[in-house]
Amino acid sequence: MRAHVDDLHAQMLGGRLNGEELLRREISALFSLLASMFGSEKIVLKAGKLGALAGMRSKVLEEQVHALQKIVYEDPTLEKPATDALPGVLQELQEEIADLLARRAVEDRIEKRITAKMQERHEEYVREIKLQVLKEGGSPENPQTLKRYAQLEKMEQKKLARSALQYLRPRSLRGIVGQDRAIHSLLAKLASPFPQHILVYGPPGTGKTTAARLVLDHAKQMESTPFAADAPFVEVDGSTLRWDPREVTNPLLGSVHDPIYQGARRDLAEGGVPEPKLGLVSEAHGGVLFIDEVGELDPLLQAKLLKVLEDKRVSFDSSYYDPSDPAVPKYIRKLFEEGAPADFILIGATTREPDDISPALRSRCAEVFFEPLTPDAIVLIVKQAARRLRVKLDPELPGRIAEYTIEGRKAVGLLADAFGVALFRNEGKRPEKGFLGVTPGHLQEVIQSNRLIPNVVNRSSVVPAVGRAFGLGVSGFLGSVLEIEAVAFAAKEPGKGTFRFNEAAGSMARDSVFNAASVIRRLTGTDLGAYDLHINVVGGGRVDGPSAGLAILLATLSAIDGQPLRQDVAVTGEVSLQGGIRPIGGVFEKIYGAKQAGMKKVILPADNIKDASPAVKGIELVFARTVEEVLEQVRCGTVPKPG
Repeated sequence: MRAHVDDLHAQMLGGRLNGEELLRREISALFSLLASMFGSEKIVLKAGKLGALAGMRSKVLEEQVHALQKIVYEDPTLEKPATDALPGVLQELQEEIADLLARRAVEDRIEKRITAKMQERHEEYVREIKLQVLKEGGSPENPQTLKRYAQLEKMEQKKLARSALQYLRPRSLRGIVGQDRAIHSLLAKLASPFPQHILVYGPPGTGKTTAARLVLDHAKQMESTPFAADAPFVEVDGSTLRWDPREVTNPLLGSVHDPIYQGARRDLAEGGVPEPKLGLVSEAHGGVLFIDEVGELDPLLQAKLLKVLEDKRVSFDSSYYDPSDPAVPKYIRKLFEEGAPADFILIGATTREPDDISPALRSRCAEVFFEPLTPDAIVLIVKQAARRLRVKLDPELPGRIAEYTIEGRKAVGLLADAFGVALFRNEGKRPEKGFLGVTPGHLQEVIQSNRLIPNVVNRSSVVPAVGRAFGLGVSGFLGSVLEIEAVAFAAKEPGKGTFRFNEAAGSMARDSVFNAASVIRRLTGTDLGAYDLHINVVGGGRVDGPSAGLAILLATLSAIDGQPLRQDVAVTGEVSLQGGIRPIGGVFEKIYGAKQAGMKKVILPADNIKDASPAVKGIELVFARTVEEVLEQVRCGTVPKPG
């Protein structure tokens, strides 16, 4: 900078520059110097903050010098210098800029020394780590592995909130709603000096897994139980258990890692020693192995599991094992010669029907049935969850949720979603006092976004109807109402009537129509050949058994004789050719389905009276032996037949 200024003075003395031009060039030189020090963009930003931007762009020397003063001294309050004072002010600015340059040079040197020192310390730290590794006798750790370990530890510190289902899961047996009989049965079979293996049947979302875990916790506290306080509860999903028939891998029972292909431990592989790996059955030793969806297990794997249940041990075998090899460790020798302990209680849960489960597995297990949840149970579950979520429910909301699901898990999920909508509309904030309000409007938004439909489509009615009757069916563990309708017209050709029946209902339902024709002719003397009949199972439902025969007969007879039928009564039963009502299966589920649809009465075969107790409360049960007894219950008088 000094050389540049001296050059300007030399030009002035030589007569080439006048005083004003010299000042202008000095000011320009100082601005250029500042720009090289701080950068052009930073100088403009700094000038803008200090109110010097206009002065920098001005052609008036005083204003340019004033802008220089503000930037160099970082003081926007300085007064503009007089014209005759400009040379002195510029001299002071030169000295101040020289000081800035000197400080920057010193700072650069210090920064370089600091960087060099940090590099030396880092290299010294790496040498210390290497020495430590050597001292520990060949530890596998190195700077890269230690860095990854540190990253994993850092990841462990980050945790999201638990899911709503985890947070709202029952914490005691009293919190499980609608399954008192099943829980008592589980307790009797597990909390005993002689606990039994158990198969738990039931629809999804009824609390089977939670109940099994809580029953074990309860059993640990009883004196008569064989379970210790630290008895494990090992949970696995049977649909995800994959294994190799060659026993290369078997996470359930355990497998053997041979030293060549499967990579046993290096010290074992070098000596050609195979290494057994214990499975979940050994991990559950002394406790409970809970297999969800146990019916999805491979049949051969089920057979192997049954062998373990009998022996209470898992055996291992390998062609690489040499019992005379002195290099075989004691624990490996013990596993090959004696097997691994696997004394546990199996609890298998399934949504399948008992007939779909292996008879060999069923013969070794007690059976417990979880019941479908009633609307009242769903309402209670929602209210319990609302208290734990600190939610104020609209009185209609629990009932609305019960219309869309019969699963406790799904009901809690719908409430959690509605709670999320309410929280979002409240800008993510809870009220400072009281509970957050959740309304049917919030739930309706969830229903629309999830495209949900009501769980029960067919509803009872107090208005009688002709040619329409309600049967009952079962799918899995859930009962449902089948709406069957029939119309009858005089045959186009006398004695040559036809009938149509929707093919989707299946051949069993079609056979029920022929049975109905014979019974109607026996009761009334009417030949169905005089009519063109159309019988339909509304909604295209499939009828897998003969139990819809009674409903088909009632709808057909009503369509012929014009007598209306009650629409708040559901019937089920196979009709014999003599007009008798034969017993059927799935009684409890069918009664439950009728209750869900709002039916006031259910007519059942008399031979099923033992299967109906205990039944769903709040519905009348009538047991009939003949079709005549059923007609007395469902007919409502006579209306004129349509022409």
